[in-house]
Amino acid sequence: MNREELVPDQPLVNGLKPKGEALGQSEEFLQFNEKLSRAAKVDRPLLIVGERGTGKELAAARLHYLSPRWKEPLVALNCAALASTLIESELFGYEAGAFTGAARRRPGRFEAADKGSLFLDEMGNIPLEVQAKILRVVEYQSFERVGGTQSIQVDVRLIGATNLDLRVLADQGRFQRDLLDRLSFEVLHLPPLRDRRGDIRLLADHFAARMAFELGRSETPVIGDEAWAALEAYPWPGNVRELKNVIERAVYRCDSDLIGEIVFDPFPALAGPAASPPAPAHPSAPTPDEPSLDRSLTDQVAALEIGLLKKALRQAHYQQKTAAGLLGLTYHQFRGLYRKYKEELE
Repeated sequence: MNREELVPDQPLVNGLKPKGEALGQSEEFLQFNEKLSRAAKVDRPLLIVGERGTGKELAAARLHYLSPRWKEPLVALNCAALASTLIESELFGYEAGAFTGAARRRPGRFEAADKGSLFLDEMGNIPLEVQAKILRVVEYQSFERVGGTQSIQVDVRLIGATNLDLRVLADQGRFQRDLLDRLSFEVLHLPPLRDRRGDIRLLADHFAARMAFELGRSETPVIGDEAWAALEAYPWPGNVRELKNVIERAVYRCDSDLIGEIVFDPFPALAGPAASPPAPAHPSAPTPDEPSLDRSLTDQVAALEIGLLKKALRQAHYQQKTAAGLLGLTYHQFRGLYRKYKEELE
């Protein structure tokens, strides 16, 4: 069987199970995958950098299953999900009596990943003293369990991931510079969804079909034109994970064969940003009755229209017909302005 076929369905030991959301056809996504495939074949530690929800765990799975270690375990640990005091014992295990409650010996994630790969997500949350022990494993492939003195040898490839800038943390003394140097043999930058908008339709159709199947529906609802326009205009701060939730919610709530509305925020009254107090006017700032002459009339009108379009879209949760109503425009008029300023609005 081809290793490419194994990636979506292979479980991560003690970790996550990818379900095939690592899809894309945009140039940015294809370039990332090409770089990933090349790095997978070189048996060195590396780092995956990306915003939340971009699919770093799926990238780690693909790295492992395209590597020479693909038949061995892939073990995962989300370092942000554990208290800092627990990370060391989770990674290295502990001996009986090492601390209160340690009634028996327990192997850690490094031992579970022997001969395979260990994926550490959110590495910026690891305490400095534990980072030093991780560096020793990377350098010498050996460590001691918590409360133990026996050196344990392993053969593990480390795959790190973070949504933080580890260089900044290193400058602040919060991340081991030597460990960062070892992890940065190759740094894979996973592009956010807003930089790969050509993949939104592909991913949305995929999530819609899977949700319809899960709900036992014989047909997948079609995403209507207005819904597509809203999906493509939205900035996607939560990336692919947010897109998945939005599409699944739309299919779940749809009682017909057409999805006409997309709900980005299911509880806007609670989640909406608090109103900011108006900023005090600068003494020298022009008033509405006395506009600045630093820019031409055309530029100032364009800036005003763009600002109003952005505000209406945000308030309407990127439903363009609703935004048109807020501005007192017909949908046709709104679409004309949107096309005129599309680059600035996206």
